[in-house]
Amino acid sequence: MNQSILFSDGQQWNPEKQCIILYAQQMGNLIACLVFVSWLASESGETITNELDALRIFEEYRFDIEEHAEALIEDEEFNASGEVEIK
Repeated sequence: MNQSILFSDGQQWNPEKQCIILYAQQMGNLIACLVFVSWLASESGETITNELDALRIFEEYRFDIEEHAEALIEDEEFNASGEVEIK
């Protein structure tokens, strides 16, 4: 893992976008990383029906999520809002 990108321990559920948001810091910049329910369901093979399911699966796949987000940040694959999206 690239030590110039650090991930926070916390995460939050966004019900409008149906995603979990975690934050990465790179060279002083705070970057929101959006992990969509569709990706979590695809990776886990489980049906996600609520926030608790999403958060549980997020924790199970956290290492993979951070690696994926790190690659997106390094490749500068940001959306128009400066976020990275894992869909």
